[in-house]
Amino acid sequence: MVFEIRTAEPGDAAGIAAVWAAAMPQLVKTARGIEAELRNNQGRIVLIAVAGSEVVGYANLHLPDPADQAPRVRIAVQVPPAVRRNGIGTALVARVVDRAAAAGAARLLTVANDDSLDFATKHGFTIGRRMSHSQADLSTAPDPLPVPDGLRLVTYDALSPERLHEAEVAVRDDDPSGLSSGGGYDEWLARAWNHPDLRRDLSFAVVDGEDVQSFVSTTVDPDRRVIWSNLTGTVPSARGRGLAKIVKSHALAASRDAGMVTALTGNDAANVPMLAVNRWLGYRESGSAWTAEKDL
Repeated sequence: MVFEIRTAEPGDAAGIAAVWAAAMPQLVKTARGIEAELRNNQGRIVLIAVAGSEVVGYANLHLPDPADQAPRVRIAVQVPPAVRRNGIGTALVARVVDRAAAAGAARLLTVANDDSLDFATKHGFTIGRRMSHSQADLSTAPDPLPVPDGLRLVTYDALSPERLHEAEVAVRDDDPSGLSSGGGYDEWLARAWNHPDLRRDLSFAVVDGEDVQSFVSTTVDPDRRVIWSNLTGTVPSARGRGLAKIVKSHALAASRDAGMVTALTGNDAANVPMLAVNRWLGYRESGSAWTAEKDL
């Protein structure tokens, strides 16, 4: 197959979405959301492989902060199964590794599905932590749980983004996979809070006064009628009260009432408390992926 690699542009969004749907169908990656990401790109390099007019591969690199010492940076490389073994993935990995090294990265972190483990190890990545992918039928979602006295349940529509960002920062380091790390407030505001796929009316938080105690961010693909729980967290001082179960039960019920049919999520396989919450909510494991790292 003859292809070229170039920098992605907003007009490539539909093709990129098709690549994600074929390679990682358990995620919510809409063309609308990808176009917004490309228009408001901060701190990333996004590359695509193109054969004729068709996007046949995708790669991105999260650029490190120049002040970081020996930083580890996130990358992603996706090629649809139907066009693999044509050198597309190898070419994209080589380009991303070169860009990462030029930017001062010392180590790369990525995610590999079960069907991509051999490819990852062949290119020098060491397989790390297992993550489970799960899905739930929203028609069987349990009734939402009551909120403890003294606390309030709110949607993101009624929430200060500054308060939510503070809560996210408080829980990021608890993710042993390292995949929940993020930048500062301005970058987060553009990348997460203002993302078109985020449904603030289907995302919930339990608050004490104005302080966020627990939260779940819900992204939606309305065409597929699926939701993805992008991040669920409870700040350390509020744990042990079942608050994550409360916010997720409300998010799933509201999503069902909004016409969605399937809930998708992913968790570190060692995150026992969150896995227990998801089982209670009706999630069942549907696949797995692995973190993979490479020294430069």
